Amino acid sequence: MAEAQRVEIGFEGGQVIQARLGDDDLKDLRKQLEKGGWHDLHTEDGVISLYLGKVAFLRVASNDHRVGFGSVD
Repeated sequence: MAEAQRVEIGFEGGQVIQARLGDDDLKDLRKQLEKGGWHDLHTEDGVISLYLGKVAFLRVASNDHRVGFGSVD
């Protein structure tokens, strides 16, 4: 899996799962969210079966790596 991104998937009721997804798997998940139903999500750690009708949000972490407590302009 090339260059995985950290993704959080939030569900109705407040549960959140985190996964690392490749670009193709993330694009596929976004397409499948529009359709709903069950979807097998292939992650770096294995397969997660999701019922997409209960997904409330999808958060993709930025690829900006930061070190320290502040930023210098």
